[in-house]
Amino acid sequence: MDELKFRRQAYGDPNNQDPEFLETLSQSEDNQAFVAELKALDGKISQALRIPVAEDLSEKLLLKQQLAVHHAQRKRTGWMLAMAASVAFVAGVSFSLWRQGPVDLGQHALAHVRHETIAMTSDADISYQAVNAKLASLKGLGSARFNSQPGRVFYSTFCDFQGIESIHLVLAGEQGKVTVFIVPPEHRVMLAEAFADSEYRGEAIKTDSAYLVLVAEYPQDLDAVKEEIKQSFI
Repeated sequence: MDELKFRRQAYGDPNNQDPEFLETLSQSEDNQAFVAELKALDGKISQALRIPVAEDLSEKLLLKQQLAVHHAQRKRTGWMLAMAASVAFVAGVSFSLWRQGPVDLGQHALAHVRHETIAMTSDADISYQAVNAKLASLKGLGSARFNSQPGRVFYSTFCDFQGIESIHLVLAGEQGKVTVFIVPPEHRVMLAEAFADSEYRGEAIKTDSAYLVLVAEYPQDLDAVKEEIKQSFI
């Protein structure tokens, strides 16, 4: 199973027992950590939705009170179901509109770096051919690829930029690591050449076939990796 299919199935059901899914899970510590995070999130959601009911409720009420409570609960349940349906509808519409709205690459890149902390701790050594295999599966990139090794690649995976399937890399800089996102061109994209927050700074490069978004702690790391990519990415 390729990584994109694995992540889609993990998002849909992190407890998936499909043999192919489990085999892919067992082969990668990064995938195991990713699925563990999704399971933990599911647990928190289930806990938040669990409404405790007093076990001795029936023992404390008389028949008349039970009937009254029963009718009240029926009314309340109907209201809650209607409210839940309304909330679900609004949430669904909002999510659809959000995924169709403008995409600020700089802000999304910073959010990805902060959220996917496992990427910065990876110590793999990935070939540019393996990265090219992922690039080939993305829609809209055409023949964009690396023609040589852009320095050491510690991490490579698929990611989602508000509905735009992209590639998330972590490369070696002069002092630290540099996160590189390769994003297919899209009319919704908002691209700032430079951006930053309190910890990271980033730069964006537009080529004929893709947007390249770089994020790092140190400016010299950005400069070094940017030069590597300019020479190796076509």
